[in-house]
Amino acid sequence: MGIPVSAAVESPASSEPADLKVDRYIARLYRSGLAIAPERYRAWALETLARVIPHDGALWGSGSAAQGRFHTRTIVGLPEEFPSQLEATHQINPLLPRIMANLEQPVDMASVLSDEAFHKTEVYRRVFQPHGIERILSTGHLERRSGLYSLVTLYRKNPDEQFSAQEKEWQRRITYHLFNAASHVFFVYELHRSDRPPGSGAAVVDSTGLFHEAQPRFLDLLETHYPHPQPPQALPFPLPEAGSTGLVGTLGVKCEALGDLFLVHLWTAGPLDRLTVREREVVNAVAQGMSFKQAAKKIGVAPSTVANHLYRVYRKLGVFSRTELAALVHPP
Repeated sequence: MGIPVSAAVESPASSEPADLKVDRYIARLYRSGLAIAPERYRAWALETLARVIPHDGALWGSGSAAQGRFHTRTIVGLPEEFPSQLEATHQINPLLPRIMANLEQPVDMASVLSDEAFHKTEVYRRVFQPHGIERILSTGHLERRSGLYSLVTLYRKNPDEQFSAQEKEWQRRITYHLFNAASHVFFVYELHRSDRPPGSGAAVVDSTGLFHEAQPRFLDLLETHYPHPQPPQALPFPLPEAGSTGLVGTLGVKCEALGDLFLVHLWTAGPLDRLTVREREVVNAVAQGMSFKQAAKKIGVAPSTVANHLYRVYRKLGVFSRTELAALVHPP
């Protein structure tokens, strides 16, 4: 839940200078990365933000600006249906054109329309009035390489509690770090995984391949192997099956489910990436110095099966000994 403006919860640091409180909040965004699960991070950040800029509700959405819809939605202090209601009225929302024209800058609805004019709009009647929303402060961000659009909006219900000039400046500073810290936290978490392909870049996509997060390394690989005149907003190839590892052109690709989303790794494919999963299991075992019998026991197949797989591996990779094979697996 957000913290109502008129009843903001006092914290031990409430007596410290306001700018220092903002700095401490920004530092916490980064320091708390590994202490909070990635799927919970955005809600935690908004809830914590309410102690710096009090609000009754907040929305953090990411998605396609062109399509006017969010792919990822985090809401605090508002019902689950609120983002869908907001999306359904994006074409008549007078705040959105101002946000898109002033990316990275907080936009207050009060600076777009007078209260009287705002109360006469259809978006107020359909979306904001039913939830008691009177004050709105939004900041948008567009990641031009990936085409990912993000928006953080704070809502207040008391019309007498307008967002001050100082609070707008705080939101400008903070929102930049919200977007960057969320991406940083996810990929720091991802980098600690032991099964991450070496030299890979990662991205989070939905079932249609649209980006939700993308590392620079991932975008570098796409731009090198799939030259495109416009910044990519989605995978230039069909989303691989979840749980699979394979090749897409000259790139190695690994895909796994991440709730309703998918985590995709890309890397420059090497000789070993042409092997099947079973063949790679055999190669890894043999490269560790195991005999056919030992490798067969570890993998759960017959020794003759290990020999057959190894024969096919030699032909695929153009090697003629275990020494040459080990050099591919563990290059000097």
